[in-house]
Amino acid sequence: MSFGKNPHVAKATLAEQKARAAGDEGARVSAWREAARQWERAAERETIDKRATEYSNNAAAARDAADNPATADAPPIVTGPSKVYPTDLN
Repeated sequence: MSFGKNPHVAKATLAEQKARAAGDEGARVSAWREAARQWERAAERETIDKRATEYSNNAAAARDAADNPATADAPPIVTGPSKVYPTDLN
């Protein structure tokens, strides 16, 4: 693990991938709930407010996907290129 990285972001992304590939409804809901929990943990650890807000929004979207299967299959909304933070390089 590298220093300065938030490990919960990778865990949340992996949980979202599991949710999209889930074979049954129970596994799908469980994976989306796990993704939401990991996004919340990432938001709690984040020191940059903009990223913490983004992670909280991702947690809310994951919970919505768990409750509403129609939104879970929709592709993620891309608003444009995100800002590159110097701490993310290398």
